[in-house]
Amino acid sequence: MLDSLQEKKVYEGILLQIHELVQEKNLRPGDKLPSERELSEQLGAGRSSVREALRALELLGLIETRRGEGTFLRHYRHNRLIDILGFFILRDYKTKKDLIEMRKVLELDAVRMACRRATAKHFEEMERILAAAEERIEQGEIPTEEDYLFHRVICRSSRNSILHRIWAPLVEYSNSVRNESLAREGRARSAVMEHRQIMEAIRAGDEEKAVERMRAHLENSKL
Repeated sequence: MLDSLQEKKVYEGILLQIHELVQEKNLRPGDKLPSERELSEQLGAGRSSVREALRALELLGLIETRRGEGTFLRHYRHNRLIDILGFFILRDYKTKKDLIEMRKVLELDAVRMACRRATAKHFEEMERILAAAEERIEQGEIPTEEDYLFHRVICRSSRNSILHRIWAPLVEYSNSVRNESLAREGRARSAVMEHRQIMEAIRAGDEEKAVERMRAHLENSKL
């Protein structure tokens, strides 16, 4: 029992040290991690313990190993922990309702700030996303990813990094709700039209109209 606890502490310590190493080196998704041997030397831990820690991170989708190349960081959106937590969170009706309510609060504030802070670069990105969504629909597909990206641009155009960092995991947790919404007959095409109307209101700097259109869009999306 004591040995088991000690092993757990070593294991947790290695995970924490890897996290600190990522922050210290300012590593981003796609960046390569040091090799197992290098990590063992840098962290002062046995290679078997480092190997177990890396295996746990890979199972959660936080890193990926490419044969012959090494181990790389993955984007948090590919993190299976998000899917696992989302599954349990959305089983509770009250929590699901609170989560959707919080997303509305954030998105309405985001669109309000976007009216004052969005740049030409943001509008170009919105146009590209809308064009991609329309193409997906014409091919008989559901533009779930494009829906996410459009709302993300609005949050980013608010130029409030904290708002965006809170918004992102909320949307990931409610991913199944978004998929169900867009799968409804005719909803994907209507959503793209509503997105375009929201974009035009933001471009015009009309906060009242932009907020009104975003609120209606979220209601129509069953969010």
